[in-house]
Amino acid sequence: MQKFKKIINKPFVRNVIIMATGTAAAQLVNILLQPFITRLYGPEAYGLMGTFLAIVAIIAPIVALTYPIAIVLPKSDKDAKGLILLSLYITIGVALSVGIILFFLNDQIVKMFQIEIISNYLYLIPIVIIFAGFLQVTEQWFIRTKQFGVNAKATFFQAIILNGSKVGIGFFHPIAPVLIILSAMTNGMKALLMVFFARKSSYKSTTQETSTSHTIKELTKRYKDFPIFRAPQVFMNSISQNLPILLLTSFFGPASAGFYTLGRTVLGIPSQLIGKSVGDVFYPRISEASHNGENLTYLIKKATFALAVVGFLPYVIVFIFGPWLFSFVFGADWVTAGEYARWIALWMFFLFINQPSVKALPVMAAQAFHLRFTIVTLVTRTGLLAIGYFIFSSDTIAVALFGVSGAVLNIFLIIITLRISQSYN
Repeated sequence: MQKFKKIINKPFVRNVIIMATGTAAAQLVNILLQPFITRLYGPEAYGLMGTFLAIVAIIAPIVALTYPIAIVLPKSDKDAKGLILLSLYITIGVALSVGIILFFLNDQIVKMFQIEIISNYLYLIPIVIIFAGFLQVTEQWFIRTKQFGVNAKATFFQAIILNGSKVGIGFFHPIAPVLIILSAMTNGMKALLMVFFARKSSYKSTTQETSTSHTIKELTKRYKDFPIFRAPQVFMNSISQNLPILLLTSFFGPASAGFYTLGRTVLGIPSQLIGKSVGDVFYPRISEASHNGENLTYLIKKATFALAVVGFLPYVIVFIFGPWLFSFVFGADWVTAGEYARWIALWMFFLFINQPSVKALPVMAAQAFHLRFTIVTLVTRTGLLAIGYFIFSSDTIAVALFGVSGAVLNIFLIIITLRISQSYN
């Protein structure tokens, strides 16, 4: 009991618990309301929402060229605030650029992905981009200042508002535009909730501000490896993860994309519940460890193994009983989603346990490697999806090839990251 209390009282474990508690409450809301949402809207509406979110998810992570990720790194809070301003300036520029592109090329984009039904809603993307940039800088600031309770509260109330609205409106208007518009508001809603809860925060800066803090121009150059290496890596990784939804919509129709979206959403719950919480707390921890000359390899191994122990059983259960579970929980129309989920589970397990490795790479200045690895991942998984369609003409085989390749590639990522950390040590 004394050992257990000692572990619980460690700052790292305590911060993970705070983050995971808010996320767990939010995921509980999602789990309880998801069966109502799937029965109200159906696979096709769900697929159209997934298609919209896939397009947004490809663009959103790079709206500020990943400069927000650097907010955790400077020793000075003043430099961190300079990175916040830089990130917001870039976000506004990207939103304006995307708005112009949509104004002139909306029809071509719609025809390419066969998403005529949501064509008018693509004009929401510039607004979503601004929301995403605002959320990214807000989240990274609270991660930097270790105000994990603010993030936890915002995550919980966001889930209640978003999913409650889907169910409430769905009883009267169970149509895809409802899901799309509510999804477009997600990032902005969470950012505003975080700002609201932060007003009651007692945080005070502990860094010593000096006259040597950098200008925005100097910060742009100092952290240039983020737009040069991290932004392309994040962009291609987003394409890799969201490509199945776009291709399934194009090849097999929106219902197939709906099956995949539900499977991906459900299997992402452990990642959101624990993986992201560990990753968000691990990032400032390993940054401090790097400054203090600690053994990074040991920290990465320890965190990775802990996640593997936690995630093994849930993903194995889905792999074995996926079709029956999805049919029972979400309705008979979703049995195909359970078949997809079997193969997505293989990929998601290793995606779940690779969080420490992904968070460690920027600290070890290994973002160039991460970019090259992501290029290989994108090419490999795109090719396998194409094989599933053109050679086997099967959506299930296409998803299976995609899932297995994701598992194998993430194993290699963890192994190579550990080797890099040994050299870094």
